[in-house]
Amino acid sequence: MANHQHHKPSNTHIGHSHNHSHSISSDPNNHSRAFALAIVLNSAFVIVEFSYGFIANSTALMADAGHNLSDVLGLLLAWGAAILSRRSPSKRYTYGLRSTSILAALANAMLLLVACGAIALEAVHRFSQPSLVAGLTVTMVAGIGIVINGLSAWLFIKGSESDLNIRGAFLHMAADTAISLGVALTGLVIMYTGWHWLDPAISLAIVMVIVFGTWSLLREAVKLALIAVPAHIDVNALETYLRQCDGVTDIHDLHIWGMSTTESALTVHLVMPAGYPGDMFMDMIAHTLKEQFSVQHCTLQIEQGTTQHSCTLQPCKSVHAN
Repeated sequence: MANHQHHKPSNTHIGHSHNHSHSISSDPNNHSRAFALAIVLNSAFVIVEFSYGFIANSTALMADAGHNLSDVLGLLLAWGAAILSRRSPSKRYTYGLRSTSILAALANAMLLLVACGAIALEAVHRFSQPSLVAGLTVTMVAGIGIVINGLSAWLFIKGSESDLNIRGAFLHMAADTAISLGVALTGLVIMYTGWHWLDPAISLAIVMVIVFGTWSLLREAVKLALIAVPAHIDVNALETYLRQCDGVTDIHDLHIWGMSTTESALTVHLVMPAGYPGDMFMDMIAHTLKEQFSVQHCTLQIEQGTTQHSCTLQPCKSVHAN
């Protein structure tokens, strides 16, 4: 992409507009206590649940413990990334460390899938060699999980209304509450029916639920890591808006990517034969890109079209958000 950072002589009527909007709707520091409490509660429960799962020969309990462990790691990664993403830009990291949230999401998804593989292998082994399961123990420990996961979800209810990252943590904890409920019901059924095969069966069901939820997370994290257009941005609508701006006859070198899991950036060349339209016009475009398309950081370059330019990567018309 031809991205000229120097200013041209005034008679060329070429200008640059840089809009830096790095605000995040919800300060992660406001949720530090929620993160800390949720991490402590879930860490303690992981130890209790895995221990009793081992004692009770319950792969369902150990599966849920593995899932809760991934939750703890996920919360730690999300909390750490949220803090790092607010570090100011430096000469070396000119965007700051915003992309750490993408790396955290990618690492979290990979950890979840590895844990799922281990749980599934153990459950399959239990099908061929079923073991007696202490149904009462399973039910009691899973009941504790319902309380802890429910409380953890409650801690993030308020922030989930305005912050996508916090909403993700809330939904994850809420899903864990439902999973613990399923494990508790499994224990009750085993107590009254003696169907010990149900324990590994529920373990596999838990794995399927986790994989289903993790796959979309992994896919989106990989896309963001590969500098894809964030899924929530409609490229065609954005391009149409830019082309319809007063004085714009063409656009090229349009690039959109995610700086983090919550912030997006854009660069584009606008062909305007009349020349630089003034700062107010540029500010208006930047404001619209932020409010209507959730692009918090944009760099706009004005050209008069007196020379031929083409993107060295690909024509902007071939850009699609798949």
